[in-house]
Amino acid sequence: MQKLDTSMTPNRYTITAALPYANGPLHIGHIAGAYLPADTYARYLRLKGKDVAFICGSDEHGAAITLRAKKEGVTPQQIIDKYHYQMKATFEEFGIAFDIYHRTSSELHHKTAQDFFTQLNNTGKFQLIESEQFFDEKAKQFLADRYIIGTCPKCGHDSAYGDQCEKCGSTLSPTELINPKSTLSGATPVMKKTSHWYLPLNEYEAWLKVWLLEGKKNILKPNVFGQCKSWLDQGLQARAMTRDLDWGIKVPINTPEAEGKVLYVWLDAPIGYISATKAWATATGKNWEDYWKKEDTKLVHFIGKDNIVFHCIIFPIMLKAHSEFILPDNIPANEFLNLEGDKISTSRNWAVWLHEYLQDFPNRQDTLRYVLTSIAPETKDSEFTWKDFQTRNNSELADIFGNFVNRTLKLTQVNFGGDVPSRGEELTLYDQQVLSDLKDFPEKIEKLLENYKFRDAQVELMNLARLGNKYLSDTEPWKMIKFDRQATGTILNIALQIVGSLAILAEPFLPFAAKKLQMMLGNGKNSDLIPENLRNEENPFLWENAGKSDLMKSYYKISDTIEVLFSKIEDADIEKQLAKLAASKTANKKVEDLKENITFETFAGLDLRIATIIAAEKVAKTKKLLKLTLDTGLDIRTVVSGIAEYYEPEQIIGKQVTLLANLAPRELKGIMSQGMILMAEDKDGSLKFVQPNEIVANGVTVR
Repeated sequence: MQKLDTSMTPNRYTITAALPYANGPLHIGHIAGAYLPADTYARYLRLKGKDVAFICGSDEHGAAITLRAKKEGVTPQQIIDKYHYQMKATFEEFGIAFDIYHRTSSELHHKTAQDFFTQLNNTGKFQLIESEQFFDEKAKQFLADRYIIGTCPKCGHDSAYGDQCEKCGSTLSPTELINPKSTLSGATPVMKKTSHWYLPLNEYEAWLKVWLLEGKKNILKPNVFGQCKSWLDQGLQARAMTRDLDWGIKVPINTPEAEGKVLYVWLDAPIGYISATKAWATATGKNWEDYWKKEDTKLVHFIGKDNIVFHCIIFPIMLKAHSEFILPDNIPANEFLNLEGDKISTSRNWAVWLHEYLQDFPNRQDTLRYVLTSIAPETKDSEFTWKDFQTRNNSELADIFGNFVNRTLKLTQVNFGGDVPSRGEELTLYDQQVLSDLKDFPEKIEKLLENYKFRDAQVELMNLARLGNKYLSDTEPWKMIKFDRQATGTILNIALQIVGSLAILAEPFLPFAAKKLQMMLGNGKNSDLIPENLRNEENPFLWENAGKSDLMKSYYKISDTIEVLFSKIEDADIEKQLAKLAASKTANKKVEDLKENITFETFAGLDLRIATIIAAEKVAKTKKLLKLTLDTGLDIRTVVSGIAEYYEPEQIIGKQVTLLANLAPRELKGIMSQGMILMAEDKDGSLKFVQPNEIVANGVTVR
């Protein structure tokens, strides 16, 4: 069991995407991290005719749920019902085509997780250990990891959770936190004895090093391998698989030690993949065990980097300990996606929420899919900006992909009545080269997809559209038709072969546009647009037909209705989104706490003067610095100030400012700065000059 010869062609695929917590809506960071690459991969496999189970569902247990319920003043059940259905609907509208989107609150999942726990317990895989854990004396309860916050010992972030620092991504234990506090009462917790069932991860360390570090060294992404190696190099410790909570799956043991305890969410959640597969198999008449226990099944987990340790170390150990399940072939985790120069933060509302995007940009799912794949954080963090979103849509999807398709179909419609023109017997060298290049694209894209390089694969898809665009521009069939109809027919026939392949190869990346394009090319179930001579044929738009020079046959007829695949996005649409983000930043801007008191003598030591800016220029090779020349009334001096993001040099010449004149000189970018001008930071993060209400003499003292 638990082996998969990766040289063997799998007979089926089990693809999982990380179960999102049902405690809030989805944002683009979630989508870019796990769900879009998983969907792209699953769609590709289905196009190839593979047997695929694409599994996901809501993670509805754990402290994150109860924390949200407490914040909103409702029950945990109300929270999971609200967000489960919202996420399910959002995924569907965005085109994430799960075979099932299940939930861990289901009776089937509770039983599956309890059976899994019982199997491990009955075979002696757990250790019942008494230990001291954090207890909130005010709230009168033990604290789960997420009920404790403190300073991260790795990066110094002052709001790290007891299980993980969301700033640096480090996996933690509550006792590692500096200055821990209870999120329930704010009190400093105390240590109190309790008993829990532990999984001795250390006993599997040697096996993991062979299976993971040796066996998957050349398979895992470098970022995944590096994090796993770091964890294993530090040595594994036994980890508690139960928690003292009243929300979750009850420990299925009738003993005093089990009273008031539930399964650890990271034992419960990944088993959710299995219970979801059971539910799907029951509904479709399949055998769920084929997808989790047969060696000719390939198991792939798509996750974000904050889940690497759980999917690469803890869950495989659980599967190994159980002994009946296959192990994952790969875990292609992505890094984090940032937004407009800052980390995505749900607490600060610094995010692009997917359900809001779908409202603001109706029928533009593919645009966001395309952009998120283009900037996918496959090996390092990447950044989403609204301006880049607009540029990629307008310059690439509309001007390259959409323009080529539209020109080809319109020319065919106008000049050949929508019939695919026949190709002449004699082809030019250019014609032959284009058909040869076309033939190579499916294999190039396939190899990249098989290696989870979705960003590069999409680049090749767009390169195929570029090939078509260039071919049309070079051959100019709109001119050729005036004197050589046969040659024009050959050009459009070849262009249509490219369009046909795009309709296939684009489906994993741009499923909505691909289906629309297939309809325009004459394919689609129960559609009056399909010519009679095509309705009885098998669907030509399968992966195996991509790249063929006769995909679009001469007796095919394209639709009478040619739709624009991608329209331009206007500046006003982007400004609206930027304004929404700016409003979020303003709403969440906090006034800084007062600093410690100082003596009057300390303040009196500051020489604050009014000065006038008489010259200003940007400092070369910097984005933030301006070189200012100031008239202080006493001298002419240079000050380097980090205000270039807020002011153009010509805007501030003649303005009076407040200068800290006796600050020790300091060299910045090769310029000696003699002082510092005082600025006030507004709620929106912008900087404003601290200046007198009316003009005063340069050099006067600010008291």
